[in-house]
Amino acid sequence: MPKVLVPLAEGCEEIEAVTIIDLLRRAAVDVVVAGLQPGIVKASRGTLLVPDCTLDVALRESYDMVVLPGGMPGMTHLRDDPRIIPLLQKMARDGKYTCAICAAPAVLAAAGLLSGKMATSYPGFVDRMDLPDTTFSNDAVVKDGTVITSRGPGTAMDFALELIETLLGRAKRDEVEAGLQRPGKY
Repeated sequence: MPKVLVPLAEGCEEIEAVTIIDLLRRAAVDVVVAGLQPGIVKASRGTLLVPDCTLDVALRESYDMVVLPGGMPGMTHLRDDPRIIPLLQKMARDGKYTCAICAAPAVLAAAGLLSGKMATSYPGFVDRMDLPDTTFSNDAVVKDGTVITSRGPGTAMDFALELIETLLGRAKRDEVEAGLQRPGKY
């Protein structure tokens, strides 16, 4: 069973965080939700999220994928945390997946992981960064090798479904998506 780490920072976007965690768990993925600090995480709209553990505890394990929810100032807290950039770089060196949605692809850029890649983000983030060797896309979800990025809260389901397909294949994605009863899909 694949193992995925979802780090939560104060000010993260709750739709993205909860959608990613929920859909991956529906697919029977082992998801570890880790707070940057001990205790409850207050998301960008005031929703209180309870991590499984702290990031320090979570980093004792290895993962197939790390997924960064966006939101502000959540993205800034992720980018500025001294554990996140080295974690992302190690994941990339090991050929593991590094994924981010909304503002959080800027954290991947700060780690140097968007170099030579195609990516997307919430408007005003990756598209406005000085990344001459990164191709920006307006697509809802962009997968380029082991880097997967997405636009924002409205694309969170598409993003999470892409993560499921990447980890477990199209049949598992279709199975999870069928249960969601998305209009026009089933």
